Amino acid sequence: MDKTSLKILVTGVAGFIGFHMAHRALLEGVMVHGWDSINDYYDVQLKFDRLRKLGIEVDNPSDGDELRSTRFKNFFFTKVDVSDYDLVTELMFQHQFDVVIHFAAQAGVRYSLVNPRAYLKNNVDGFLGILEGARGSKVKHLLFSSSSSVYGLNSELPYSERDGVGHPKTIYAVTKRTNELMAHSYAHLYSLPVTGLRFFTVYGPWGRPDMAPILFANAILNQKPIDVFNYGNMVRDFTFITDVIDAIWQLIFCVPERAVNGENNVWDQSMSSAPYRILNIGNSNPIELKTFISEMEKVIGLTAKVNPVSFQSGDVQSTHADVGKLNGLLKDRIRTSLPKGLAEFIAWHKVYYN
Repeated sequence: MDKTSLKILVTGVAGFIGFHMAHRALLEGVMVHGWDSINDYYDVQLKFDRLRKLGIEVDNPSDGDELRSTRFKNFFFTKVDVSDYDLVTELMFQHQFDVVIHFAAQAGVRYSLVNPRAYLKNNVDGFLGILEGARGSKVKHLLFSSSSSVYGLNSELPYSERDGVGHPKTIYAVTKRTNELMAHSYAHLYSLPVTGLRFFTVYGPWGRPDMAPILFANAILNQKPIDVFNYGNMVRDFTFITDVIDAIWQLIFCVPERAVNGENNVWDQSMSSAPYRILNIGNSNPIELKTFISEMEKVIGLTAKVNPVSFQSGDVQSTHADVGKLNGLLKDRIRTSLPKGLAEFIAWHKVYYN
């Protein structure tokens, strides 16, 4: 695909990863359309502020109205709820996107224990419209967000895409695995090239306020106690946002193809004779939660007040990404160290949250 003529759709563009993805694509000079429903799962002001960085100044856009950026002449924003099947398919047929990067979803692992219906509506029903629109408008490559949560009760580390994922712990994980299966069906039936992205604990500037990095930073800076689950005996494969975005940008041009021999490898859960692949997007350098907090203390210059609490239902104790497949596809892959990533994150946090 020729970068200069690309027309990309980024759904969930007011979200954490979607915002960064759109910004990178715009800096690369491609045309980007961004969709978001701007739901109130967390503070919508943060979502509007991300959109302002992309040149969208309207605080209360109407559904379906297309707004043009005042900063990037090649960026257009439309307020779209992806669970609105008719609107999604209509707009995708109208615009004929070359690439679709689908991040729109109901986020949050723990919230799925409280409101599971929101996940089925937004993550499953919403993805169907994207798949149908991509099929009908002959999208050249569909990339979508999955999650390391699909590994569920798997105990063998590092997590490999070849592992079975039949024992999810939450409805959130169920919906993400369902997306992977739906995508495979469309790849097989309609030769739709699809790449699923299993993200591992992404952090960085403009991050979600319900995730640990911002919760911890807020608590340390305001000298309030941090609830540390499983008494701190947790390990996460923290992955800096720019590393994630750089990998996705390269993957846009690495389009999966249908296998020549038409045979499936039954031992590899991530591959298929269809033009379909699943990839871990992680740092492959798991960090203990205690170490993460300690490094954040060094960057901030204050000591955390830690409140150890018991293991929370739906959580996993450790995550660790096997990124051999990803590294094999990318020519050059950046990996930001934890001290450097935290320094950038805290610098942004202090400015944004004053």
